[in-house]
Amino acid sequence: MRVGRILAIGVAAVASVVLVLVMLVWLPRWTTRATTTATVGAAPAPVAPAASGRKIKARLFYVADNGTKLTSVERDVAYGEGPVEQAREIISAQIAPVAEPLVSAVPAGTALRAVFITEGGEAFVDLSRDVVSAHPGGTLGELLTVYTLVNALTENLPVVTAVQVLVDGKEVETLSGHIDLRRPLAKNLTWVQ
Repeated sequence: MRVGRILAIGVAAVASVVLVLVMLVWLPRWTTRATTTATVGAAPAPVAPAASGRKIKARLFYVADNGTKLTSVERDVAYGEGPVEQAREIISAQIAPVAEPLVSAVPAGTALRAVFITEGGEAFVDLSRDVVSAHPGGTLGELLTVYTLVNALTENLPVVTAVQVLVDGKEVETLSGHIDLRRPLAKNLTWVQ
């Protein structure tokens, strides 16, 4: 009986130590990580560009005349306060409908849902399902769509080192079966003439 009681006290002591360690070590890391992600990555509510009227020059990408590469065009984009807000403005301008002779590689109707940027410089661009359902398909078409988005952010925001495309808030393997989107992609100007 005495051994059983000593064993029970020992188990309770070990459980208490584990609980204290969890509370002192793991819990602060977990809550700090969540706070950091929310602070750095949370896309703020859209700010009406007309309120400030400020603009920046941004390099945006469209399908080139030959249809096999992208071409860059310098355009005025609404100024965003901070990297996340500026990324939102750049992507919004990039996916907006364009007038001829420009042709967008991003399917019409695609909407920006959110933008997140990690402390490590990886941007996550969350688009509406239209980017998949309205995509014309094909390897080249998917490459041009993906690198339109990746290059728009990495060229214009030095803080962004890579971009991952999300659809309806979820990771996707691909847009139309060709380009692996399960990880952030770095700038690739080989697709730009």
